[in-house]
Amino acid sequence: MQINDCPLCLDAAAPALWRDEQCRVVSAADADYPAFMRVIWQAHVREMTDLDPASQQHLLRVVLTVERVLRAELSPHKINLATLGNQVPHLHWHVIPRFTDDAHFPDPVWAARRRAGVAHAIDDARLKAALSAALPP
Repeated sequence: MQINDCPLCLDAAAPALWRDEQCRVVSAADADYPAFMRVIWQAHVREMTDLDPASQQHLLRVVLTVERVLRAELSPHKINLATLGNQVPHLHWHVIPRFTDDAHFPDPVWAARRRAGVAHAIDDARLKAALSAALPP
C-alpha cells in the first residue's frame, strides 16, 4: 500500500481525541464498541521495530495511557490491545474495552456475534479531558 492509498495517512488531519506530533488517538467509530479507540502513529511505518527506541516508548506510553483512562472511566471486564495491520499496514494500536455483555464476548470483536450485546459508550468530551490530563499536549 502506498502512502497515497493509506486510509490512516489520508485521515491524518481528521479530528482526534488527543494528538501530538508523533501520534493521535481516535475513535474507531464502531457502533457495537463506541469506546473502541485507535492509537495511530502519524508517520507511515509498518511495524513497531521501524521506530527508534524512544519512539517505541512514546507510542506504548500513549497506548497504555488510553487503556488506563478507559479502565478508570468505564470499568470494563477486560481491555484488548491489538496491533494487526494486515489490511492497513500503517502502525496503529486498537484499544478495546470489553464487557461480558458485549456482542462478541468472550471472543474477539472480529469474530461472529454471539448476541445483540450492549454498546458501552464513553462521552467524547470526558475522554478528551481525561486524555489531556494524562498525556502531554
